[in-house]
Amino acid sequence: MVNDQIVNDFMVEKIQKTLRDSAAARWTALLLLALAMFCSYIFMDILSPIKDLMQSTRGWDSTAFGTMQGAETFLNVFIFFLIFAGIILDKMGVRFTALLSGVVMLVGGLIKYYAISESFIGSSAEVWFTEHLNYIPLFDELGVSPFYRGMPASAKLAAIGFMIFGCGTEMAGITVSRGIVKWFKGRETAMAMGSEMALARLGVATCMIFSPFFAKLGGTIDVSRSVAFGIVLLCIALLMFIVYFFMDKKLDEQTGEAEEADDPFHISDLGKILSSGGFWLVALLCVLYYSAIFPFQKYAVNMLQCNLTLHEGTGFWASTEITFIQYGVMLVVAACAFAGNFSKKPLAKWLLMGIAALALIVYCFIGYMRGTAETIFAVFPLLAVAITPALGKYVDTKGKAASMLIIGSLLLIACHLTFAFVLPLFKGSEVGGLVVAYATILVLGASFSLVPAALWPSVPKLVDEKIIGSAYALIFWIQNIGLWLFPLLIGKILDKTNTDVYAQMEQGLISSEQAAVSLDYTWALIMLAALGVAALCVGFILKIVDQKKHIGLEEPNIK
Repeated sequence: MVNDQIVNDFMVEKIQKTLRDSAAARWTALLLLALAMFCSYIFMDILSPIKDLMQSTRGWDSTAFGTMQGAETFLNVFIFFLIFAGIILDKMGVRFTALLSGVVMLVGGLIKYYAISESFIGSSAEVWFTEHLNYIPLFDELGVSPFYRGMPASAKLAAIGFMIFGCGTEMAGITVSRGIVKWFKGRETAMAMGSEMALARLGVATCMIFSPFFAKLGGTIDVSRSVAFGIVLLCIALLMFIVYFFMDKKLDEQTGEAEEADDPFHISDLGKILSSGGFWLVALLCVLYYSAIFPFQKYAVNMLQCNLTLHEGTGFWASTEITFIQYGVMLVVAACAFAGNFSKKPLAKWLLMGIAALALIVYCFIGYMRGTAETIFAVFPLLAVAITPALGKYVDTKGKAASMLIIGSLLLIACHLTFAFVLPLFKGSEVGGLVVAYATILVLGASFSLVPAALWPSVPKLVDEKIIGSAYALIFWIQNIGLWLFPLLIGKILDKTNTDVYAQMEQGLISSEQAAVSLDYTWALIMLAALGVAALCVGFILKIVDQKKHIGLEEPNIK
């Protein structure tokens, strides 16, 4: 008996010394995954804050811009790449899939860079793309072609690169979710997922600040510099995945777990997922909600340019130094707000939150003095950074995930309707418009925290662990349908509802630069608000189903 007790004590000590049982190691693994997604988020929206420059320097109207942006998810949706990615993840494991996604993102990014670069202009490649890909059999008949006759050649090739990048980034998304489940199962799963999302979404603010900065660097406009900045970050993302590879391998060596699934994946496993009513409701809510957020991000800066009276700063407020100062202030906001979630001492917690609030005010003032729409919208993820980990912790300890989905949808509706009907009323009022814009963007960021912090940790409650990779892949695939469709629809709506603006440009009454910032976004925003209404309805249904079938969405993750 004594010997058995000694062996048991030794085994317990050995288990406790694995990386997964070390809080520092767990959160280090999370940081590596979050930094990789941070870099991918920057590249995902690298052209969003310079939509006006793409129109004036590359001839991309809203339809061309929207078609190219929607192309990111084309292969995921119509070639079912995300489904294959889920199968690869379940069969090959997190490490292999993470490295593969990093390589695929970089390859797609390089193609997009060439398409945007000056070297593409006047090349034989530009001639070829002008003359070809104007008709794609079957896809044209179905009305889902990623190209169209008259689409600029640079937009066509950029769309191809973005398709490949999209395969990589969505594969990375499901891999990161699976990796977090692997490292945090039975622990602070929702808080970990919320923290990863909060850190990754700082990429949105980084993109908004630095993409226009590099495009206008030195007083000459070159949009390819923005994409080159994104390429450097994709290289860093790949490096993060490589470091994670070795860390994750060490964990498996300690636990004796196999990287590949013990039970080989079968197509019939998909039936287990698709037969779950809760899964379909979560997937539907996901596509509706994210379709009202991510496509909006791609147009948000231009929407603000069209609805705000902005006077771009001069002197110090237009300098390189203020760009880095503003970014530094943003990092202070993010770091203090994020750290405040983990502080166990009330005094330290409130001190950190106070510094974050003060820094946020300074950040907004700098945005006002700089007078550029991209620096205003960059505030979008900052409130999310502050509250997403706290919301995740709340879901872990208290539950109420379905209720949070409903609240997030309500906030989403309110924000899009404010952008559509309230913000235009302040056109001409520089301060009033700015206050409305900042407040609405911050609330939208809060909404963006509520839904993901509750949504993604709920998936493991709906399916078996063996096929969770495929479950995430299916949700991402359904989500990608919306992410392909709605950027394209927003572009088409803008062109259809702003024919007078384009007519004035063709008549020479206004320049292409003026036309790019004179669009009416009302109907596009109404469409996005309608998606929020649909998401709200699904949220109520999901809560009712959870109460009847006891799925556990309202229950805490930590038992």
